[in-house]
Amino acid sequence: MDATAIARGAPPKERIELGLTGMTCAACAARIEKVLNRVPGVQAAVNFATETAVVGFDPARSAPEQLIAAVARAGYGATVREDPELDRKRDKARKAAEFAALKREFIIAALLTAPLLAQMVPMFTSGGFTGAAHADLLPRWLQLALATPVQFWVGRRFYVGAWHALRGGGANMDVLVALGTSMAYAFSAVVTLLELHDQHVYFEASAAIITLVFLGKLLEARAKAGTSAALEGLLRLQPKTAHLLRDGTGVDVPLGEVVAGDRFVVRAGESVPVDGIVREGTSTVDESMLTGESRAVDKAASAVVYAGTLNQDGLLTCEATGVGSGTLLAGIVRLVAEAQGSKAPIQRLADRVSGIFVPVVVVIAVVTLALTWWLLGDATRALVHAVAVLVIACPCALGLATPTAVMVGTGRGAQTGILIRNAAALELAGRLQTLIVDKTGTLTEGRPAVTEVIAIDGATRDDVLRAAASLEQGSTHPLAKAVLVAAGEQGITPFAITDFASVPGKGVAARDGADSAPMALGSLAYLTEVGVPIPDAMVTSKLRGSTLVGVARGGRMLGLIALADAVRPTSAEAVRRLNAAGIEVVMLTGDNAETAQAVADAVGIREFRSGVLPAGKAEAVVALKSKGVVTGMVGDGINDAPALAAADVSFAIGAGSDIAVEASDVTLIRSDLNAVVDAILLSRATLAKIRQNLFFAFAYNVLGIPLAAAGLLSPVIAGAAMAASSVSVVGNALLLRRWRPGA
Repeated sequence: MDATAIARGAPPKERIELGLTGMTCAACAARIEKVLNRVPGVQAAVNFATETAVVGFDPARSAPEQLIAAVARAGYGATVREDPELDRKRDKARKAAEFAALKREFIIAALLTAPLLAQMVPMFTSGGFTGAAHADLLPRWLQLALATPVQFWVGRRFYVGAWHALRGGGANMDVLVALGTSMAYAFSAVVTLLELHDQHVYFEASAAIITLVFLGKLLEARAKAGTSAALEGLLRLQPKTAHLLRDGTGVDVPLGEVVAGDRFVVRAGESVPVDGIVREGTSTVDESMLTGESRAVDKAASAVVYAGTLNQDGLLTCEATGVGSGTLLAGIVRLVAEAQGSKAPIQRLADRVSGIFVPVVVVIAVVTLALTWWLLGDATRALVHAVAVLVIACPCALGLATPTAVMVGTGRGAQTGILIRNAAALELAGRLQTLIVDKTGTLTEGRPAVTEVIAIDGATRDDVLRAAASLEQGSTHPLAKAVLVAAGEQGITPFAITDFASVPGKGVAARDGADSAPMALGSLAYLTEVGVPIPDAMVTSKLRGSTLVGVARGGRMLGLIALADAVRPTSAEAVRRLNAAGIEVVMLTGDNAETAQAVADAVGIREFRSGVLPAGKAEAVVALKSKGVVTGMVGDGINDAPALAAADVSFAIGAGSDIAVEASDVTLIRSDLNAVVDAILLSRATLAKIRQNLFFAFAYNVLGIPLAAAGLLSPVIAGAAMAASSVSVVGNALLLRRWRPGA
């Protein structure tokens, strides 16, 4: 079972994350996963690229200590990860120390191997590794002296790793390297000590293989560090201190000491330290690091600010609402880390191959040795061919193919406001065929707005708005707020009224405070009830799908206000991009058919259903899935949660409810359907990289092993190819960092 299933509530009752040490290739990861899954009540998924294991377990049957002990018996190390920030710091320090040691040992190995590689030139020019004796440029005792520390001091990690793997009942890349180089070194040492001058020695091969593998590991480690660059970049956004206001004076305190309710100041050019609400001041804030939107956002009193965003000009005084792990930024980092540690379904084949890879390669090497010796009658050449088979085989490329692409893809998504919960969602989003969208808050703004003001009988548009705003002043109804906003945008000031009366669901009535003229506002049916005649030509076809509010004064109509949930300016473009990507868009809404038709026409959706209840949305998703269609759902409200949970992959608009966000696989910080398109295209780009990597990894081994067995590759070239294979896979995944939204 993968990490997604564990996180989604599979039988185990508790879930922990283990940090792993000692892994050198995908076979190690497969071995640890197998060992953990043997523990009663445990379901585990190991990620080689992140060096972590997501483990679900039943506390009644097992405990974390048993899991750690099981990993230790397999020859590896494990610790429970409890504090994400502290664990990341420890991992970073550990990896930096390991990289420094690896670099130091590589330099020593390279200096010792360089003289031995001088043997390569005459050997290649006179026929290569044929087994024939050659004139040595260096005395053989000196070659032995140079190769021995490379083999047993620099190369000790291969022996240690091989021993741990074999002791745990498995085999990994260390077994291949240790076995292959030991065969070459041992043969050469025997020939040297017995002074068999008619036999060639292969000290340069064993030393060069170890040196090249070290070089590959160095390059791989550096490249893998780049896969987590997005996460590191997010962590650097948050400042280390906050400027608090205490007892009227300013004081700088470490971020960890800030608590909810504290007042803090953010100066121009500084990053916001924690989530908060603006209490004083105005400014513009760059939120592109969270949303991917380049346009700065205006902030004034009551506006929300987020940790890590950049205050551009004014001075803001804010009240802390989210601190520590409760900030939006911390939530993003946590979600990205979990996604990077999860396993995509496409990885399953590579995992199965990795689990049997090393034993199969050893068998092939033994068969190569026997057949070559039997067919050619040359034990030396047979040995060289077998060594080449052992050192060219590379399970690392298989193990890195998927997780490195997932790490880069999810990290890049987080930088552009696309939070992908797990690798399975990433894969499914890339295969999406049909996308079901909610109307309100997804295609539309999610709040009513004045779309038209029609004045009659000599009244002006401003007269209609002023009368409406006067009647609605003080109301908190969504329609009233829309009228007041429209009036405010025109600079219209309400006048005083008296004798205010409200008829719920119908309208309001009052008198003008200046001349006591009767006034009314409400539905056309309500105005008819209070004796206001409605002209026949008032309602036109262009107001179809709108909520109509009539405004009257002195018993006659002043005009009509049309209100509607305005379509987002970007929705039509997003639907066009989805169709261009081969994805069918279906709109489901609880609104009436007339309103649904108007919105569908405005954005270019051909298929829609109106009057759909929340359960009906979920049923529509299930119906599509039952036909074998990979179905996605986009929503923003509580009523969308059942459909979001039922979809193959679900998207929650970030401005939506917490329930919708919790039920979704992909959370979009931007309240824009274009973000859904970007998420799908990012998923497709990531899937393309995964397929490329898997093809390269499989093709490399399928072609390389037979070539080595046939004697067409020398052990040194084979070792270089093995080192390059892993680096190539990681490097290809890193190209995803070039992906840009809107492409």
